[in-house]
Amino acid sequence: MTTQNATASLSRPPLNALHAERPGVEWMPLGDARTPARFADTSDEAHHLAHCGLIDLSALPRFGLRGPQAAATLTEHGYRLPEAPNRCLIQDDATRLARLSATEYLLLGSFADTDRHVSETAPAWTTPAPGCYPLPRQDSHAWLALTGADGAAVMAKLCGVDLDAEVFRQGHIAQTSVARTDAIVIRDALGDTPCLHLLADSASAAYLWPALLDAMQEFDGGPLGLDALLAPAAA
Repeated sequence: MTTQNATASLSRPPLNALHAERPGVEWMPLGDARTPARFADTSDEAHHLAHCGLIDLSALPRFGLRGPQAAATLTEHGYRLPEAPNRCLIQDDATRLARLSATEYLLLGSFADTDRHVSETAPAWTTPAPGCYPLPRQDSHAWLALTGADGAAVMAKLCGVDLDAEVFRQGHIAQTSVARTDAIVIRDALGDTPCLHLLADSASAAYLWPALLDAMQEFDGGPLGLDALLAPAAA
């Protein structure tokens, strides 16, 4: 792990240039990219994780499939499918499989092993069976995680959908607008910690990240690095 301001080498994930502007960021390698492991100006990581934290997961793998044979292809690769659209199911290896429509799926790599299952299986889908089309999401969508009990209250300032855990339950998906940016929002949990995943167009990430941080100020929230998710309970 190193502390550096090396924007040129951190250009692949869409927010790394923005993160590199912060003082004292600790970076960690992740595949062929790097991601913030810790933000030096975040004073209480445990508090932010439990109450209001924002993590950039854009260096983790994500991949999509669409078509009438997408479900069969995923099943052949050992994935368990959500029963209905707009639902997400955590797999045995902590990969998240989101069903966005009757024939479209999104895979999100796990935090602990940084996506091994997705990385190993995605290349096989570059030329999948007829009726199944790959949707590379690594470059098209940024991936953020809003953690903590105040996450729904933060989102209420930016999104018209009620994301309170009482109505927007574990595994539910909303395809909606967040801060006037189209986004996929997924209700998850990191052990006992509530979490909302947000996937939005990479070109909008540099706008969405500060908009979320601004909305979090009322709740004493702040940014977190990937280290905050690497405890066993967060896998």
